[in-house]
Amino acid sequence: MMKKIVAIAAMLFAVASWAAVDVNKATDAELDGVKGVGPALSKRIIEARKEAPFKDWPDFMTRVKGVKEKAATKLSAEGLTVNGQAFGAAPAPAQVAKSEAKAEPKKAAAGAAKAASKP
Repeated sequence: MMKKIVAIAAMLFAVASWAAVDVNKATDAELDGVKGVGPALSKRIIEARKEAPFKDWPDFMTRVKGVKEKAATKLSAEGLTVNGQAFGAAPAPAQVAKSEAKAEPKKAAAGAAKAASKP
């Protein structure tokens, strides 16, 4: 019975260690725990966060010196999130609407070409 309790406790600890760290909620120590975030970067994150919470990854990358696309990709892979979102996880709704609007004419043209080619 004791072995089961220890095993369950170990599994819970392992799951907790893989949890995502949100830049808007994390403490200095939690940020330092993310591979790739050192004391200097965590200090810059906390200083920028004092002005206002980060809206999204582009806002985060703009306001925190030293974090560009390559670094954001690595940090996200290590569990860092902005408002619960991983870097490049999902485009904003406005961007999705624009890309769908552009796709509509292409689909219609492709459908018309297909119909015209049938005998």
